[in-house]
Amino acid sequence: MDKYKNLYRWMLIPMLFMQFGIFRDYWGDFSENAWAVHVHYWTGTVWYLYLIIQPYYATHGQLATHRTNGIIGIFIAGGVCLTAFSMMHRDIATTERARAVPEQFGPFQPWFFFGVAAVEIVMIIAFGFAVIKSIIHRRQLENHAWWLVSTVFIIMMPALGRGVQNVHVALQSSKWPNVEIMPSLYISEGIILALLLLGAWRYQKLKHPATWLAVAVNVFNLFLEPIGRSVIVQEFLKATIKG
Repeated sequence: MDKYKNLYRWMLIPMLFMQFGIFRDYWGDFSENAWAVHVHYWTGTVWYLYLIIQPYYATHGQLATHRTNGIIGIFIAGGVCLTAFSMMHRDIATTERARAVPEQFGPFQPWFFFGVAAVEIVMIIAFGFAVIKSIIHRRQLENHAWWLVSTVFIIMMPALGRGVQNVHVALQSSKWPNVEIMPSLYISEGIILALLLLGAWRYQKLKHPATWLAVAVNVFNLFLEPIGRSVIVQEFLKATIKG
């Protein structure tokens, strides 16, 4: 138990990165956001907060509170998954707008939004799998804790990616619309993988399957462009994700 006594402090780092990434996109047009966006943002934020307070309760003599919060946390995790799935049609609708009025989207062509939708499906499924594994291993502290920690790095990319992309695009504003958009994704993934592997090294979990899963998801995200440009992927997404 002592091994994880300061885990709650370390979990503040990905929380801050996530909030930095999403700050402008969410708060910049707060009143214009759809209801689904608000629900997803707050369920995701509460989930991150739980991954800070739960290690604290577990390692500071408050196991009863930890167990009660754990049950509530599973409800929150389900909300994160379901609200993320419910928002996916927004990506498909955006591809249609980007095709209809390309001058408004500049370098953000339809393939980009198809790619985002495709990698988000993988992230959501992996997130759900990690939460289920944490439930299965709830009596094994090492496994239970690390499966939950891995969820942070599995779903961090959309929030962090937006923040890095906003900064990156702003720095290239004089070149609009000839702006490189993919480097910001690579930078975001580099940050996520560095934090993940640093944490795994710190807690001796480099060989844990939860670490492998989180690494695999983030490596998969690096292929967003070829995935998004695939006609097969595009047709599949249009056929399955309806408004």
